[in-house]
Amino acid sequence: MKSNPILLLATFLLGISNLQAQQKTNLSLHDAVVMALEKNSEVSLSRTKAITKNLEMQSVKNNQYPDFKISGQYLRLTNAAVDLKTSSSNGNSSASPQVNQLILGQANLTLPLFSGFKIQNSIQASESLYQAEMAKTSYTKEETAMQIVQHYADLYKAQKAVELLKESLKSGQQRIFDFTAAEQNGIIARNDLLKTQLQVAKIQLTLDEAEKNVKLINFYLITLLKLAPETQIEVNPSNIDPNLFSNTIQPEKEAIANRKDLQALNFQEKASASYVKVAKSGYYPSLNLVAGYTALSLQNVVTVENAMNFGIGVSYNLSSIFKNGKEVKMAQSKMLEVQQQKEILTDAIKMEILKANEEYELSLKQDKVYKEAVVQATENYRIVKDKYDNGLSETKELLDADVEQLSSKINLAYAKANVALKYYELLNASGQLIQSFNLTKN
Repeated sequence: MKSNPILLLATFLLGISNLQAQQKTNLSLHDAVVMALEKNSEVSLSRTKAITKNLEMQSVKNNQYPDFKISGQYLRLTNAAVDLKTSSSNGNSSASPQVNQLILGQANLTLPLFSGFKIQNSIQASESLYQAEMAKTSYTKEETAMQIVQHYADLYKAQKAVELLKESLKSGQQRIFDFTAAEQNGIIARNDLLKTQLQVAKIQLTLDEAEKNVKLINFYLITLLKLAPETQIEVNPSNIDPNLFSNTIQPEKEAIANRKDLQALNFQEKASASYVKVAKSGYYPSLNLVAGYTALSLQNVVTVENAMNFGIGVSYNLSSIFKNGKEVKMAQSKMLEVQQQKEILTDAIKMEILKANEEYELSLKQDKVYKEAVVQATENYRIVKDKYDNGLSETKELLDADVEQLSSKINLAYAKANVALKYYELLNASGQLIQSFNLTKN
């Protein structure tokens, strides 16, 4: 039977394509954070909001500049009756002229001189709101970076679990093969073989769960990074910055001052204080410098050119004496809201820093304990295996020792990931996460 060369070529190319699609990408944590800050939708949205606030600020600043308006009109008049009140020297009124058009041109300039400091305080408020939005943008970056760190830690745990479970599954399958031959030769009871098969089945189920977790976490990660759907990220200890633990955690006072979410509220408080002053400006009159130019032509009656005017305009809304008090109280109440939010957030940050510090210290202790547990579990399995081979222990003891050994290795892998994760969480709680990646300019 002859082979179809086209079919063979297609199969070969498909195999290469599948191999490439399954290739894993070793992306460092630093590069992943940089990529997220450039491509993540939430970060992009926060930047857009900051740009919007900047434009709003520029718009408010325009209020301090003069308004200059030019207008012109051409009006057609029909059967206009014009009665001139001027009289000739002999006492007779002049004849009424025929008027059928009016041409009017005006230019007016208005410059605000004083408005109860409303313009200046509005500008200060808009500048504070812009700074608050910039702080929110920085906070969004920190939260996004923390999400990447969390996903990396979770993916490392899941991948390490898969690796260890596959090794255990391979060992268990070999044990089933050996026990099957021993059971057929009457060396061991069938019950021992069934116990071994049951343990392998449990390992297989745990492996399936771990592989599912790998797929889910990998999907979350590539979605954040805007990578191709077939991308598989491989995480290993080399992905972590070796100088991570050289970052010095600042004292609580400095750590609280570093928090961008609290900085945003500080700027919002400044804006609220400025808006209180804006509300109080209603108690004052407005003072404007006005100037203008008028040109007028009423057919067969009068022509006016170079009619320039200038002066001071004053306006005051008397009802503000009674109405403006509510506006001031509302602005003061909003400022009080922000101050209370600051107090709540400050207390929350203190608790977050304390919790992050305690969890990091606990992770160090757990890592130490699990290192010792691996040594102990490995030695215990060796002893039990030696006893079992010499007929001094039961199958259940051997299987239990094997499970303990596997569990200790998985726990140690988790503990190592937690040490780095908890330190990153401590940096994040202290407002130092972005600095730890040397991303202050991004």
